[in-house]
Amino acid sequence: MTGSLAIVGLGPGPACWIAPEASAALDKASDIVGYQRYLDRVAERAGQRRHGSGNRVELSRARLALTLAAQGRQVAVVSGGDPGVFAMAAAIFEAIDAGEPCWRTLDISVIPGISAMQAAAARLGAPLGHDFCAISLSDNLKSWEVVEKRLRAAAEGDFVIALFNPASKARPEKIHHAFALLGDWRPAATPVAFARSVGHANEKIVLTTIGDADPSIADMNTLVLIGSSETRFIERPDARPWLLTPRTYGKRPDG
Repeated sequence: MTGSLAIVGLGPGPACWIAPEASAALDKASDIVGYQRYLDRVAERAGQRRHGSGNRVELSRARLALTLAAQGRQVAVVSGGDPGVFAMAAAIFEAIDAGEPCWRTLDISVIPGISAMQAAAARLGAPLGHDFCAISLSDNLKSWEVVEKRLRAAAEGDFVIALFNPASKARPEKIHHAFALLGDWRPAATPVAFARSVGHANEKIVLTTIGDADPSIADMNTLVLIGSSETRFIERPDARPWLLTPRTYGKRPDG
């Protein structure tokens, strides 16, 4: 087959965060497929076809992209953040796994991007300096019981926890349940960060603690980061504190 499919990560914010490899894939694509909100972040190019769609239709989007590639088109599928983190790479390969045998012969590449977790961490200092995990609070594709099980396991393991998809209009209460559960495991003084729309003009960072946090400020554009027992604030005069999770565990390093 002469078609190809590139699964491209746009990062969470400005164009300067898009990798050169991703820009090159977008430049050469005959067709760009994606959630319309992400397509709007890609400059229009003469001769390219754009196939926008709504939220929650990832598999349909994946099948369309694969069908176009099988027809010989040079296709780019766009994702916000990194396409391999709660995004379109999994949808594409799920479609391949259950789909047309010819799709397995396609030239497919996954082009990484900066995830929301990495962008938030960069703004905060060094909160991911030791072991961490990422959990999506969305229960669209898994039960809430599974989410709770994973939250308890992460809390018991004393991981720094990055919460993706913390709240939506359809499930505004889940983030409150998550904080109540984690509050049973973490001291009230545990650092917490709400990083909303990082890289955009309306970026907002809120630093607090698990005891004082207001979970209702989180939405689908927010990455919530909850520290481990080692995570701490580094206070600064007249500036927002930095957040640090040391590389060592169980003792404060010398120097």
